[in-house]
Amino acid sequence: MKYISETLSSKLISHELAFKAIHAALMAASEQAKLFPVVIASDYSNDNIFSLKSANTENLVGWKVGSYWPSNIAKDTPCHASTIFLLNQETGHLDAVIEASLVNAYRTAAADAVAVSVLARKEAGCLTIFGTGHQAFYECVAVCQVRDIKSVQIVGRNHQKAQAMITKLSAVGIHAQVKNAQEACRSADIIVTATNAQEALFSSEWVTSGTHISAMGADTQGKQELPIELFDNADLYCDFSSQSLQIGEFQHVDKKVLINKLTMIGEVLSGRVQGRKNNTDITIFDSSGIAVQDLFIGQYLLKAAINAGHVINC
Repeated sequence: MKYISETLSSKLISHELAFKAIHAALMAASEQAKLFPVVIASDYSNDNIFSLKSANTENLVGWKVGSYWPSNIAKDTPCHASTIFLLNQETGHLDAVIEASLVNAYRTAAADAVAVSVLARKEAGCLTIFGTGHQAFYECVAVCQVRDIKSVQIVGRNHQKAQAMITKLSAVGIHAQVKNAQEACRSADIIVTATNAQEALFSSEWVTSGTHISAMGADTQGKQELPIELFDNADLYCDFSSQSLQIGEFQHVDKKVLINKLTMIGEVLSGRVQGRKNNTDITIFDSSGIAVQDLFIGQYLLKAAINAGHVINC
């Protein structure tokens, strides 16, 4: 069995590697991958959540265990942790274990970047980010890899955390400023939501024509970041339709109506379906986070580790 530690996976991961892995994963999700129902559970106190997401493709089979411990904020430790497990296709034995907590931030942000690369206007230069947590920073950096973002507008409930994010983004050459939700939406070319919200973060009336929106936060029942009124006049995309309708952003609307409007982003990536049609369309991408992403990024990390001679065999 091969083992990659958190320390090693953190050294190997990059936005470029993540983008390539997730681009391939999202295409596979729309072509030949099979995803199984997500298992979501809690610890004895019910304050902490962990989940199991599993899938298979022609060449990969396995699962990812993720956890969310909100009390880690007080410990100055990321709330999320992730571990990827890959099985040997021929024997069913455990083939690899990859600690991937930091990797998960890159993996999630890469899905955003992939969607932005085909759905946002080419000239998009203003990014609005809702959220000031660990994930929001990686979303901003990933989007800046695929569009020439000249300004980032931060919308957050905690002024101190928003200022800290400005400092962190500045350290990697990204200019950001704090704005209120209405102003930030009206002037945005791209809106990204990366929160744990359970109700809409802004009004649909604030979104202007030509805007692309990536909703990254909804991954369990009850979460919501976008106003459902926005869906009527927007082109809708997701990572995987059935999961998006079950636990993603689109869980809050009539599934029978929405299913005919919803396109998996992998179909756009493969060229089977056209993405953005003109500069006035509003496009929405829902990322509920699918297991195929974890399998592919695990595979890419294994290859990188093997090439560098760093894999530990147990």
